[in-house]
Amino acid sequence: MPATQRPRSGNRRDEAARQAVLHAADDLLIEHGFGALTVEAIARRAGVAKQTIYRWWPSKVEILLDTLIEDSDKRLPVPVEKPTAKSIRAYLHGFAEFLIQDPAGKVFLALLAEAQHSPATAESLHKRYLGPRRDRECDMLAGAVAGGTMPPGQDLDVTLDALVGPLIYRALTGRETPRCLIDKCVDDLLDLRPQSEC
Repeated sequence: MPATQRPRSGNRRDEAARQAVLHAADDLLIEHGFGALTVEAIARRAGVAKQTIYRWWPSKVEILLDTLIEDSDKRLPVPVEKPTAKSIRAYLHGFAEFLIQDPAGKVFLALLAEAQHSPATAESLHKRYLGPRRDRECDMLAGAVAGGTMPPGQDLDVTLDALVGPLIYRALTGRETPRCLIDKCVDDLLDLRPQSEC
């Protein structure tokens, strides 16, 4: 079973109903915020019974994680096949836009904030989303080292933190990340000539 999938129990899910629940949770989070989001409200918006949701998901956090995983896999795939400076740069630009502009980016930021004071949310977020995605991102950097894009001998965890940390910080503080900031981080860390100026 892939690491991002959670074991399911109960009746087999109807795909249309499942998608309705995911979209409802996504929309309601954007409209009302995490604190005001309830399973009852999701059920009403999706047109399904609350008991049906609880057969499929144990909490609103798991619903949001499902929508985050599906949407980010579709709209923000990690380029692990022969990554280049260009593809890494494009991924980071896409990540910055995802955090600010995409509803799933708002879901990610909400779960990240909730994880700061909910150990259960933190554990589930790391197990189902952050861990698997970070593994793919580290594979991306390892491929860049193997292909000569990045100099050898770098600590990939530290390099990854240096690349994505500013994007998440700025998004959490409500600020977009300038393209020139991403370009500078990539150029410095990949040992390339700067391609833009702030």
